[in-house]
Amino acid sequence: MTNTKGKRRGTQYMFSRPFRKHGVVALATYMQIYKKGDIVDIKGMGTVQKGMPHKCYHGKTGRVYNVPQHAVGIVVNKQGQDSCQEN
Repeated sequence: MTNTKGKRRGTQYMFSRPFRKHGVVALATYMQIYKKGDIVDIKGMGTVQKGMPHKCYHGKTGRVYNVPQHAVGIVVNKQGQDSCQEN
């Protein structure tokens, strides 16, 4: 069989939660307020599939530039070969 090339390929352990944190996600996680200019870490959570970031952004740090009603816009500095560019 050939290798799959899906979005969540190779993320079984990356998106898994610690044993004691299994189950329902705390409401405080969703109620957190973000403002423009805040520095945030991007972390995918396997229990919630909706709105999950791509695996290449997992563990990256970025700056909030836009806060619409149902999402948060984040600028991530993407490392290149010679320079650091905004994505």
